Amino acid sequence: MSSYDPCVLLKHGEIFLKGHNRHRFTERLHDNLRVALRGIGGSTWIKTAQNVTVLGGQVPQEDLVERARTVIGFNSVEPAVRVPSTLEEITGAAVEALRAVSAERPGRGFAVRVKRRDKDFPLTSSRVAGHVGARVLEEVTDLHVDLSRPDIVLAIEIDRKETYLSWTRYPGLSGLPVGSSGRALVLLSGGYDSPVAAHRIMRRGLACDFVHFSGVPYTNPASVYKAYALARELNRHQPHGRLHVVALGKAQKQLAVAGAGRLQVVAQRRLMVRTASELAARTGAQALVTGDSLGQVASQTLANMAAVDEAAALPILRPLIGWEKQEIIDEARRIGTAEISVLPDEDCCQLLAPPRATTRAALPRLRAVEKRLDLDEVTQALLDNIQVLVPGSDTEANAGALTREATACRNHSA
Repeated sequence: MSSYDPCVLLKHGEIFLKGHNRHRFTERLHDNLRVALRGIGGSTWIKTAQNVTVLGGQVPQEDLVERARTVIGFNSVEPAVRVPSTLEEITGAAVEALRAVSAERPGRGFAVRVKRRDKDFPLTSSRVAGHVGARVLEEVTDLHVDLSRPDIVLAIEIDRKETYLSWTRYPGLSGLPVGSSGRALVLLSGGYDSPVAAHRIMRRGLACDFVHFSGVPYTNPASVYKAYALARELNRHQPHGRLHVVALGKAQKQLAVAGAGRLQVVAQRRLMVRTASELAARTGAQALVTGDSLGQVASQTLANMAAVDEAAALPILRPLIGWEKQEIIDEARRIGTAEISVLPDEDCCQLLAPPRATTRAALPRLRAVEKRLDLDEVTQALLDNIQVLVPGSDTEANAGALTREATACRNHSA
């Protein structure tokens, strides 16, 4: 395929439904694509057609495909070639393309599908498809026509000046462009649930920062390393969001000393969302996101969720509320976070947890426990000692913050 100009067709997702606001979503989508292309090693260009973005450049086509597949908002990613919009050029490119495909795996059936965006093109879509198919049969004898269940679908999209031919299709991430719906702060643990929730909410157009609550100084820093790795994986799909690490251990012990008892888990969740709400005000986030799934564990009953919500100053979004655990694990595997989530760590939620947590936390009892503490002072102390990382940037500051986390744990254990 060296004689034709390689490119990548990126078919738009649901932004084509946005009517008069479509251009704003498209601009955001292209901004995110440019971010994904940073450091690719050569110049690139982006062109917009009707509900399609065309991507090309002086870099290998497979590299463009790999980067484009990380961008939320495209329904499909299709390696393609572009040729002048003449029947001769289109036919020649089609024959060359399918000859190369046939050389790899002969004997397959093919079909030609034509979309004629330029209605002034002298032939109809069906006549172009018939002409191209007949020429392919003449010159590529190892292929046969199969219009019902073809192994190869040659897609031809005719525009006014250029025509695009593609015969391979990769699924995209679909959804809305990240950042088109605002900004959120994700409560990111090291388990399966919260990374999947973050990914789902990013596909609804929310750019995400992350906050991780560790049990430091009473737990090791393994959960912080996992949160960093998870945020780095999620940041492949958005302009880099920041990870805020909060050492919650001492505050958890204060709640236990204050007599939280069976309310310990819900009380510390209330403290988390209270702290996250304050942090969100600083970062410009408009909502909090958690990986809660209704009834999955004792702390995620409807009554306990309502008790947690009461402590938040922002809406709490729970995109996995109706998901089963196996569905969440399957999705984690699909998006690439499962291998990180399965690594061992010391989860702060298990620190000082009672043998039996309450499933119906009563607000008066929770408030009575919280009154024994100066919550404003506790929250401020947590915020004053936040460590901020930018996963994916691999800066010296990131390395230094993770080293300090490990040092604090060693000092406490000594």
